[in-house]
Amino acid sequence: MKIIWRLLAVILAVFILPTLVSAGLWVARDHPKGWRDADWSSTGLLPEASTAPEPAIYVFSAMTGGLKGAVASHAWIVTKARNGEYKRYDKVGWGNPIRLNNYPADGRWYSNMPRQVLKIEGADAERLIPKVEAAIKSYPYARPGGYRIYPGPNSNTFVAHVLRQVPELGTVLPSDAVGRDYLPEGGFYALDEDGRDLHLSLGGYAGLSVGARSGFEVNFLGLVAGLDFSKPALKVPGFGPIGF
Repeated sequence: MKIIWRLLAVILAVFILPTLVSAGLWVARDHPKGWRDADWSSTGLLPEASTAPEPAIYVFSAMTGGLKGAVASHAWIVTKARNGEYKRYDKVGWGNPIRLNNYPADGRWYSNMPRQVLKIEGADAERLIPKVEAAIKSYPYARPGGYRIYPGPNSNTFVAHVLRQVPELGTVLPSDAVGRDYLPEGGFYALDEDGRDLHLSLGGYAGLSVGARSGFEVNFLGLVAGLDFSKPALKVPGFGPIGF
C-alpha cells in the first residue's frame, strides 16, 4: 500500500498539480468564444515567399482553443521549394484530415501565437523536403475518419510521425503536443529511422521516450514530464519546456 500511495503522490505532484495551475492561468485570460470568433491571420513570422527564394522547412506549434488550450497545442509543417510558395500541412478532425494551405503558413491558431519549433533553410532543406513530403504521404491515418482528438491519432500524431520518419530534422514536438506519443496502429514501441530515439506507448495513454532528441520523457494520459538534455530544459505538464 505504501508503494501505491507514493506512486499516487508522484502523479499528483508531477502531473496533476502543474496541470491545474496551468488551467487556472488559462481560464483567467481572454479567449475567443469559438472557431468563428478566433483570429487565424498571418503573424508575419515568415517573409513573403516572393522575397525569400531559398528552400525551407518549418514546424510550428500553437496552443489550441477552449479549455484544452490550457494543456494542449496544435502543430503543423511548412515546406517551401526554391523560388516556390509555402506549403502548409495540417491534420484536422473533419473531411480529408490532411489539409494543404487551409491557413496562412505562419497563421495564428485559435488566436494563439505560434512557436517556431523547427527552421531549416538552404541546401539542407532542399535535400530534406522530398523526405518530408514522402513521410507526409506515408502517414497511416490520412483518410476520412482517421482522426481522434484523444489520445490520437490527431494533428500532433501526424507531425510526430514525420519527425520520426525524417530524424535529420533533429527535433521533437513540444511536450504539450498531446497526441504526439500515439504510435502507428496503436503500437507498443517505435524506433526512429536513425535508431537514436526509442518510444514506448500504451495506446497513447501512457508511455516513455528516451533518446538524443527526446531526452527523457514520461507520458501519463497525454501529459508529459521529463528532461531535455540537448537544449537543457525541464518539461512540465501544462507549461511545456522550461529552459534552465
